[in-house]
Amino acid sequence: MTKKIILTIVGLLILVGSLAGLKLSQFQTMMAQGAQFTPPPETVTTAEVKPDRWQPTLTAIGSVTAVQGVMVSAEISGTVENIAFESGAIAKAGELLVELDTAIEQAQLRSAAASADLARANLDRARTMRAKNMVSAADADAAEAQAKQTLAQMDNIRAAIAKKTIRAPFAGRLGIRQVNLGQFLDNGAAIVTLQSLDPVYVDFALPQRYLSQLGAGMAVRVATDAFPQQTFEGKITAISPEVDSVTRNVRLQATLANPGGRLQPGMYVEVAAVLPKIEQVLLIPATAVLYAPYGDSVFVIEDKKDEKTGAVGKVLNQKFVRLGPARGDFVVVASGIEAGQTLVSTGVFKLRNGMSVVVNNALAPQPQLAPTPANS
Repeated sequence: MTKKIILTIVGLLILVGSLAGLKLSQFQTMMAQGAQFTPPPETVTTAEVKPDRWQPTLTAIGSVTAVQGVMVSAEISGTVENIAFESGAIAKAGELLVELDTAIEQAQLRSAAASADLARANLDRARTMRAKNMVSAADADAAEAQAKQTLAQMDNIRAAIAKKTIRAPFAGRLGIRQVNLGQFLDNGAAIVTLQSLDPVYVDFALPQRYLSQLGAGMAVRVATDAFPQQTFEGKITAISPEVDSVTRNVRLQATLANPGGRLQPGMYVEVAAVLPKIEQVLLIPATAVLYAPYGDSVFVIEDKKDEKTGAVGKVLNQKFVRLGPARGDFVVVASGIEAGQTLVSTGVFKLRNGMSVVVNNALAPQPQLAPTPANS
């Protein structure tokens, strides 16, 4: 019995060893095939590293303000008798906007005019009689003072009437009216906003470290999402003489031409102050950069000769780069690559160092310094 068990165990060991050897042989064959397998080359689009000259800019967020902008209001109280403007209309300087009821003032003016006529007649008689020495100098002076008082009273009433005739203080665009016919207005009651829209100011701020590079007359470019296909140009016209003690920023004001009134007060804008110096830079598409926590890199395409076949193919060489400022679809490369090298321009996230590639630029995007997306 013991001999049979031993023979059985030996047989099982031989069987297991045979199966293990067979599997090992299969694994070795698969590994050999895997080592000889060459993946097909990846299709990529390319872009050339191009040298360029451009003016560096200092960017900030700004706000549009009117050169002149007010809320037109009633200086004295009264009832609205006439509204002579439409909401959103363009008003000329001095144009009539609103008339308040002046019936009482008109009656007072007629009474004052009658008093003035009487005072003037009394003054003429007093002067004639004084010339004949028929009245004292004091009586003549009193008559003259009375005439002047009546004239001053008339001027006071005329001023009150003028204040109830509300006119545009300057040319500009009117807002939405806030009064109605027959409405009683208190002193200071709002009537309508008036904004001068051409030109306009853009207020923005930059860190104090740039103060030495800033100056009046420096060109600025302004963009807004309200008009993504348009850039507004102007110049810095004012620099604040003090630096904010909290933010350490210096406030600046630029003046821009605004034909058509597209830029409106309160609008958020992106401001780029253009520095006067010209810099030599290397530009690459921003899509060519593989961004990573350990460093940004690009894939340079190089020619490599196959040792077995002798054929020359294209392979990737990953290079780490130091990036500078971006503009439009491009980004500046401060170091890591050289002008004239060819990079993979899109889809870099799926690539790896040493990978074989083929170039197909049939559908390659065309990066631009000032892109205007159709769907923006």
